Amino acid sequence: QAQLVESGGGLVQVGDSLKLSCAASGGTFNRYIMGWFRQAPGKEREFVAATMWSSLDLYSDSVKGRFTISADNAKNTVYLEMNSLKPEDTAVYYCGAGTRFTMNGADYSYWGQGTQVTVSS
Repeated sequence: QAQLVESGGGLVQVGDSLKLSCAASGGTFNRYIMGWFRQAPGKEREFVAATMWSSLDLYSDSVKGRFTISADNAKNTVYLEMNSLKPEDTAVYYCGAGTRFTMNGADYSYWGQGTQVTVSS
């Protein structure tokens, strides 16, 4: 059974860095688009970044230049390196796998349980 497990979240200060990991198992995930989404309290889930296993990347405007998505095919793991963190980056971050290279969460079929990122000012 396909499974995505996120890790690496935590409580950091404004301007700090954090690196999230998403370990994929139970499927041939190198055929999927891997994406990161986030959901802040009281808000809808929003797109953060996506990768075709490092051959092509896509970012939301709010994180472009600060966040970097990468993938390790050998480890079936996707990463999200987050720099210059801001309070508005506070959210639960979710890893998703889909078959279309889009920012639309509805195009992602598999989801992890999420990892909390809190940026304190």
